Amino acid sequence: MSTGLNDRQKQIISMLQKGGEIKIGELKDLFSVTDMTLRRDFEKLEQLGMLRRTYGGAILNSREAALPERATVNRIGKERIGETAAKLILPGESVFIDSGSTTLQIARALPIQHPVTVVTNAIHVAAELSEKKIPTVVIGGVLLDTTDAMAGTAAVESISKMAFDKVFLGTTGLSIPHGFSNSNMLEADVKRIAIGRATETYIVMDQTKFNQSALFSFASLAEVHAIITDEQPGEEWLAALLANETGVIMP
Repeated sequence: MSTGLNDRQKQIISMLQKGGEIKIGELKDLFSVTDMTLRRDFEKLEQLGMLRRTYGGAILNSREAALPERATVNRIGKERIGETAAKLILPGESVFIDSGSTTLQIARALPIQHPVTVVTNAIHVAAELSEKKIPTVVIGGVLLDTTDAMAGTAAVESISKMAFDKVFLGTTGLSIPHGFSNSNMLEADVKRIAIGRATETYIVMDQTKFNQSALFSFASLAEVHAIITDEQPGEEWLAALLANETGVIMP
């Protein structure tokens, strides 16, 4: 069935597929159209499941994008988040880092031979830690090819027998009624059990994840020690975080 896209909308999708993220300001100059015209384009493309609107722009629909595509979205912001999170990991601690384009930046920001033990279900995170000679425990399970994550019953059972000083998790979205959520049921199970084994839980998420939700909720705001993000949340979010005693950490 034809989606009925005009030439401009087709170009928008092509740009997203190449760059992962676009801004209205850039498109206004490129197409010589108004903000309202572009917002209508974004609304139609979001209804078709081709993109997800963000503040001032749009990104690829994260439920369909694999890890390499997601890594290109807000790369600088994710790097800043990773550097900030890595500073919280102290010598002698045991931590869990799950799969994701933002959590990968934590591993990249850790110093070489940092004296900690990292448990992960993420193949790409484990590879980065191996290069840095950081002691790493890789959880077994079913490999999810879109995220390079190990999940399933074996992964959950392994994590349930461990205890972590800190847990660092990514999220597909955060909404006030749904909390933190993920589009994959098996990954949501891993996140949920890791939170239960942690002294402190941190969610690493860039500003595009606010007011978004996926099918499977894995934590409420109250279950999380703090979120680590790249931009100051809006007033509504600051009030919600305060009410749930959830901290906000920014670079």
